[in-house]
Amino acid sequence: MMQANKKKLFYCGIIILTIFLLDRFTKLYVLSLAEIHNHVDIFITSFFNIYLVWNKGIAFGLLNFEQSQIYNLITGLIVIISIVILFIIIKTKDMRVYFFSFIFGGAISNLFDRLYYSAVPDFIDFHVNNFHWFIFNVADIFISFGVICLILVEIILDKHLKNENK
Repeated sequence: MMQANKKKLFYCGIIILTIFLLDRFTKLYVLSLAEIHNHVDIFITSFFNIYLVWNKGIAFGLLNFEQSQIYNLITGLIVIISIVILFIIIKTKDMRVYFFSFIFGGAISNLFDRLYYSAVPDFIDFHVNNFHWFIFNVADIFISFGVICLILVEIILDKHLKNENK
């Protein structure tokens, strides 16, 4: 039992570290482009650009405030939520542990940016004509993927449990 728990935590650690490093690499690359050119606005396709913005809010720029007290409050909440997710990873014994690891890896990478830069660099810009989706980063992709997978697992498990009870 203890060996299986160590193996699970090892795999979760690899997932978390990989997400953190992938996100750091992409952000540092875009930030280096910004340093060289004083801005980043790269046209890639008719629906995808690299455009650097600094996000002081939460996911996808929501709750973006200039006031430092609100920023600090949001950062404190993110720290608390990240700690809770870490405890969930330690306690979870099924495949959901990996989805929580995706969320945690993205969350700590964005948290690192909030603490180091006082904002999160977002740069992935999908759009159709003049309608732009929120600008986001690699960490946001993993957080969203983890949440979507958790929702799907809960729907499937709920349906499975209802079928077993019949």
